[in-house]
Amino acid sequence: MTGTADHPDGKPVTSAEVVNQVEGYLLWQARVAEAERRARAFTEPMQWLTTAQREEIEEHYVRDCLLRARADLQRVADRCRALRGEYEERYRRLRARCLASVLTALAVLAAAGVLALAVARP
Repeated sequence: MTGTADHPDGKPVTSAEVVNQVEGYLLWQARVAEAERRARAFTEPMQWLTTAQREEIEEHYVRDCLLRARADLQRVADRCRALRGEYEERYRRLRARCLASVLTALAVLAAAGVLALAVARP
């Protein structure tokens, strides 16, 4: 990875994005290693298996674990995107309400000032 990497839209990749990618890669590799370890533990008591059978079962086990992990991660990512959209909408509405409240307060203050000036004039 060099400092000249860009997104498809031409924007430069930030260091935070690179860190996120590396972290994601390392987490996935840890998931792969865990699936492989569990596959070996699964086939270990099956002493009657040939080496080829053991390897085939382990590969199937790892593949199944990783497919499930990917599906779980996809569901989490989808939910995160949905929550982000919900929170952005709530924030937009809250910001609009705050702006309306401030404008209302300013209008009331301006009206009170005009009324005070009108009463103060002889």
